[in-house]
Amino acid sequence: MKLTVYNIQGQDTGRSVELPANVFGIEPHEHSVWLDVKRYLNAQRQGTHKSKERWEMSGSTRKLHRQKGTGGSRKGDINSPTFRGGARVFGPRPRNYDIKVNAKVKTLARRSALSAKAATGSIIIVEDFTFDAPKTKAFQQILSALNVADKKPLTVTPEYDKMVYLSARNINKSDIAPASDLSTYQIMNAGAIVIAESAIAKINESCS
Repeated sequence: MKLTVYNIQGQDTGRSVELPANVFGIEPHEHSVWLDVKRYLNAQRQGTHKSKERWEMSGSTRKLHRQKGTGGSRKGDINSPTFRGGARVFGPRPRNYDIKVNAKVKTLARRSALSAKAATGSIIIVEDFTFDAPKTKAFQQILSALNVADKKPLTVTPEYDKMVYLSARNINKSDIAPASDLSTYQIMNAGAIVIAESAIAKINESCS
């Protein structure tokens, strides 16, 4: 698949690049994408939720009344889960939500996600660029020139560029990632993907 290379003013440079077919042109494997997105979202969960169990309550442990002869129900202490303010039955405990996904499945998921975006025309190739200092306005102008500012754009750079990252991080619904850290979730969550020209080789290397 060949795509036109644009400059940061959104103009056609007259050049085109060939996207690797083994990364951008495969039949998407939906289940691997689902697994990798699930793994990513699970990893974002802290898992620190906790409710008090019966042995952790500070109320009295005295039995409220005798077992038999009152005509009422049997009751233990005031910490019983049946009472307001009592303990919680089978409440949440701290846990780790991480799930294991094989490396080959992760790679297949990224390739499937990129191929799905390429098939819908959601990938734009732009010439490499950088900034001398953080310039959010300048980065916003690049997105507007490429007509992706309102499409939840994901910008992929060849490597981590601090100035570009600082320029992009404060733009609403915009994401940025170096090619080596690109995740399936980021790809699927983006409405448009802007890839720096030299990042294509990096993506091909990490997804092969």
